[in-house]
Amino acid sequence: MQPIIDIHIHIQPLHMFKPRALELIKRGRKDYADVERYGSDSTAFLKFLDSLHVERAGLINYVSPDIMGFTPEVNEWIAKYCSAAPDRLLAFGSVDPRLVPDAAAEVDRIAKLGIRGLKLHPSHQEITPNSYRNGTPTLAHVYERAQFHRIPIMIHTGTSIFPGARNAHAQPMLCDDICIDYPDLTVILAHGGRPLWMEEAFFLVRRHKNMHMDISGIPPQKLLEYFPRIEDIADKVLWGTDWPGPGVPEIKGNQEKFLALPLREETKRKILYENAARMFPR
Repeated sequence: MQPIIDIHIHIQPLHMFKPRALELIKRGRKDYADVERYGSDSTAFLKFLDSLHVERAGLINYVSPDIMGFTPEVNEWIAKYCSAAPDRLLAFGSVDPRLVPDAAAEVDRIAKLGIRGLKLHPSHQEITPNSYRNGTPTLAHVYERAQFHRIPIMIHTGTSIFPGARNAHAQPMLCDDICIDYPDLTVILAHGGRPLWMEEAFFLVRRHKNMHMDISGIPPQKLLEYFPRIEDIADKVLWGTDWPGPGVPEIKGNQEKFLALPLREETKRKILYENAARMFPR
């Protein structure tokens, strides 16, 4: 089986979760003991990836003290976790410009920690992606310094069912301005706007050379229903599962369902591996 890069897995500090949010993660899971074990043992997690033919993984973390419980210390946590195998584990951290005295300096600081990507979660951070144009001017500093350091920014698009999530902030079209104002910033639309705004996500990925999307959190059997012309943007789509998020019972099953889709083998290779390998060179 060909190697895979799963760009969207949540290895997070479970002790930071607010109880209601953690309960949603646990609900219906038969493998929560594994989630706990992998979160505390990177060696065990790497063996898990080996069993799935996953060569590299993006480990998604973000700052959201009010809704999820994650404080800015999440950056140090994930940087330390990924330091065990930086050639395989891609650390995604976060800067909420409203919570730090100097957003630009904070991006510079976490870049030195080895953070490979930034995550903006509009629904859980209660921040609109283009609000640097009116309301949160310091958000511009995050984009500017990420562009300078060539750190991709992943932006959650689509709905969230976590308690307190503000879904009005997560519409893909709100990211249109970013690619205009920061043409050298790599932007990834997480989840492709599912389940309400897939057409917007597809339009933006086609429109902007620096816009991409991952397909995490989308049931693979629904992928061609949501994106019937996905092969038109095959060079800009990244594989991800969103495991162990709600509704994602396992990684292996998602892989098998994706491989069964009537897509060209070249398209599958690009999505499963080549696009992410190009975006995150070793």
